[in-house]
Amino acid sequence: MNAHTTPVTDAHALSPRVIVYRTLGHGSGGPITRLMSPSDLGQSLKPFVFLDIFDAQESAIQAMAKMPLHPHSGIATVTVFTEGHVHYDDPASGSGTIGYGGVEWMRAGLGVWHGKEMTAPADATRIQGFQLWLALPEALELSEPQSHYIEAQDVPKIGPAHVVIGRYDGAHSPVNAPDGINYLLVTLQPGERWTYSPPPDHTVAWLAVASGKLDAGAVVQPGEMVVFADEAKPIVLEARGLESTVFVLGSAIPHPHPLRLGNYSVHTSAQALAVGEGRIRELGQKLKAAEDRVTPSGTVPVFK
Repeated sequence: MNAHTTPVTDAHALSPRVIVYRTLGHGSGGPITRLMSPSDLGQSLKPFVFLDIFDAQESAIQAMAKMPLHPHSGIATVTVFTEGHVHYDDPASGSGTIGYGGVEWMRAGLGVWHGKEMTAPADATRIQGFQLWLALPEALELSEPQSHYIEAQDVPKIGPAHVVIGRYDGAHSPVNAPDGINYLLVTLQPGERWTYSPPPDHTVAWLAVASGKLDAGAVVQPGEMVVFADEAKPIVLEARGLESTVFVLGSAIPHPHPLRLGNYSVHTSAQALAVGEGRIRELGQKLKAAEDRVTPSGTVPVFK
């Protein structure tokens, strides 16, 4: 990683954590930009192994809706929205709306096929947010899949932060995620300053900005992801400019296993990867044989 030498200065924080790497990711000019993959930043930020920012307007929303179903194993996906909202409709989970502050949690575990379990309303003009992958611990990477939709009113909020995953400042997310991981969705008003003090063993830390500008020791632009030094120090942040700043922030205990990668899978060993990919193939055959699974609202529930 390339070192960034500009420190955060804050009279109320002692030696805050500094940025050591920054990226605008890469995309093909469409609504999705890849900020982190398991084969690059995911190697040093595990259990965080993948991050997309999506920003779709009008026709691009419909294009995203046409993306095909795809499989996963060994990971959990976490989807949050920073602008707009979507509908979910699943016989096993009920129906409702996920917007800012809510979350879709999908633990693939042994294997799933998904990709159309949420739909944007017909009159949507912009849908923006992040999809994150978490590498699951060895005890859960081949577990039975889970799929949950948690609306904003059920996600605890501490100051400017929604606690999407984990525990922070007395708040505990309802998401059934592995221990040792925090993932926050934060909005700071112009000029607002906020310090995130992760648990001492959360030496992995990063953030990505959806909108506005954020001073994290250097200014972080919309669409940019930054990585912090591996150390037990607070992260001091301030919103810059005339608009509010919206971002996601992750911290965690480092994932102790090497990453074994498939096309859509991340596991801790070659043996576990073989089991997960075998289950994906089996589910794919069952999916082809299944009847039309589209709900009246146009969603396709997770196949597991």
